[in-house]
Amino acid sequence: MKAVIKKEPGFDKMALENVAEPAVYGDRVKIKVAYTGICGSDIHTFKGEYGNPTTPVTLGHEFSGEVVAVGPDVKDLKIGDRVTSETTFETCGECKFCLDKEYNLCSHRRGIGTQADGSFAEYVLSREESCHKLADSISYQAAALTEPLACCVHAALEKTTIEPTDVVLIFGPGPIGLLLAQVVKAQGAKVIMAGITKDSDRLELAAELGMDRTVDTMQENLEEVVFSITDGYGADKVFDCSGAVPAVNQGLPLTAKKGTFGQVGLFAEKCNPIDEESIIQREITYIGSRSQKPSSWHIALDLLANGKIDTDRMITKVYELDAWREGFEAVMAGNEIKVLVKS
Repeated sequence: MKAVIKKEPGFDKMALENVAEPAVYGDRVKIKVAYTGICGSDIHTFKGEYGNPTTPVTLGHEFSGEVVAVGPDVKDLKIGDRVTSETTFETCGECKFCLDKEYNLCSHRRGIGTQADGSFAEYVLSREESCHKLADSISYQAAALTEPLACCVHAALEKTTIEPTDVVLIFGPGPIGLLLAQVVKAQGAKVIMAGITKDSDRLELAAELGMDRTVDTMQENLEEVVFSITDGYGADKVFDCSGAVPAVNQGLPLTAKKGTFGQVGLFAEKCNPIDEESIIQREITYIGSRSQKPSSWHIALDLLANGKIDTDRMITKVYELDAWREGFEAVMAGNEIKVLVKS
């Protein structure tokens, strides 16, 4: 079968190659891949900026497809089932995080598309526990967005809660920011989406998706906007989806006293100069959010099944597997929202 492989560390070092199809065993399920989303971490891996993958490895972890074979220990899934899958391929199964099904925190976790071969291929293996059947109302394309949506659900609805009375400020109108904004809107809260001038098209999409206010922070005074909407108190919840230190430091003093700041975006550096004074003086709860866990997927799939997430507007380009490199280049050019690869 064809597969897009990161062959070794460094810039690019990737190729479409013919490899053996994976064989099922134990509780493993073989899935004929329909679509895979190109994630920001895939781009970091392409650029040699992400040390997580164990090379050589087939990339791809945001995917949907059809079950075509099952291992002898598979109990519920059957050939022909339409599924998407969590990225967890293997865990220790013994640590306190595994026992609580917080697989995202298991120190021995192996992920699909990073330490185990992923879905930029014709077929991919997953474990039965990680697979989720798709409701008839969820298309394969929409299902390929379940993983990033689950990350947003984890950040907004599991690491904190969203009340209908909340005013929520979100930095970074990329795929994660736009998905998280829709998760928040589905709870009935008011959303302010902030970006910079190069994000103008994405901010326009945010408005079309129903966000209450969009702000180009290079053209408008975000502080004035936030405090005018919140009667001077600040946003109840703030989420940074940009991974940009200036955005975080702009957002912390705009967080309401006793409010919550969720860090979703990943920083380029391990240590950064953060406005700790605002965290202390405003008694802000600053929360990190890592990936997703099984419970996040159930909520994400329910949101998709009930039409709460507009995936059609999010997916702006689809490339065939043979044209995977064009897809990666389109993402790196920055003009698309979500790019899928069709297997």
